[in-house]
Amino acid sequence: MTTTTVNRVFNFSAGPAVLPLPVLDQMQRELVALPGVGMSVLEISHRSGTFESMLAEAEADIRALAEVPSNYRIVFLQGGASTQFSMVPMNLLDPGATADYVDTGSWSEKAIKEARKIGNVNVAASTKQAGPVAYVRVPAVSELSLTPGAAYVHMTSNNTIEGTQFQSAPDVGDAPLISDSSSDIFSRPIDVSRHALIYAGAQKNLGPAGVTLVIVREDLLERSRAKKATLPSMLNYAIHADNKSLYNTPPSFAVYGVGLVAKWLRVQGGLAAVGQANEQKAARLYAEIDRSGFYRGTAEKSSRSFMNVTFRLPTEELEKLFVKESTTAGLDGLKGHRSVGGMRASIYNAFPADGIDVLVTFMQDFERRHA
Repeated sequence: MTTTTVNRVFNFSAGPAVLPLPVLDQMQRELVALPGVGMSVLEISHRSGTFESMLAEAEADIRALAEVPSNYRIVFLQGGASTQFSMVPMNLLDPGATADYVDTGSWSEKAIKEARKIGNVNVAASTKQAGPVAYVRVPAVSELSLTPGAAYVHMTSNNTIEGTQFQSAPDVGDAPLISDSSSDIFSRPIDVSRHALIYAGAQKNLGPAGVTLVIVREDLLERSRAKKATLPSMLNYAIHADNKSLYNTPPSFAVYGVGLVAKWLRVQGGLAAVGQANEQKAARLYAEIDRSGFYRGTAEKSSRSFMNVTFRLPTEELEKLFVKESTTAGLDGLKGHRSVGGMRASIYNAFPADGIDVLVTFMQDFERRHA
């Protein structure tokens, strides 16, 4: 992949988020006509050999990248992670059974709300607290109160709004572990075999918005197949898996983008190299936040996210000024989520390391002028 030099701001948006510049360049070159095809990826039939090859190649690169075992299916769906909040219990939570949910932030709260519409839910742990930021950490394994024979245990691996992250998947025994990994998927090595199902919207680390990646273990698909007569077809995992993500017209451009990003990640050295780079970027930024006390991280240090770095300034007035001045300086998207306020720097896989240096320099200058 070649790279074009253009005047771009540093995009700290939580999503849709920064994409690798070589991927954007390739998209631009191929937008009017795919090589050897004579038409755009936006125009080709999803039933064509060209798109089927594109889909298969994207799946193969994802399998290689994450070392996905052969007894897992990879499915490309629509509707974002929010639709998965309903699809997971609709497919996997049988009448009379209980699903365990770990409550660590706004998105897990939404997942719990949707699951309760389907069946029995046990909140196995919650780190919610009183205060301006309701969640500042993820629970320890010892805090989990799991249901014997639970249908599954659901977690949110990284909390985009609150800036917290599980450093590893919790041990939940024999229960199937379901992970909403939308904001940190493929940001570091992942042991897929410890999970029964992983889902993620693409728009943070995987590609353009519009497609959702689901990695699901074969045995869980049997629960879906048992519900073919009662579940809407578009909400049944087994139907999508059996039709190789082509039951209906998929978001073809987004799938194409995911395939390009997967190849780019492999070129970077795979998930181990990507994880090391992400850890270094986050460490550089957290060191500046912790340096003087002018900036204050909102997440407990043991739960800090490598993807979404959240922090506050001494006053809300200074925070508003920080957002205004940083935007003028070419640092876009640093305003925190409206529900928690403060600042948030989202530094996903494609965010360049030199952007961290520019932000740190800006933070130091802002502190000198306003401390």
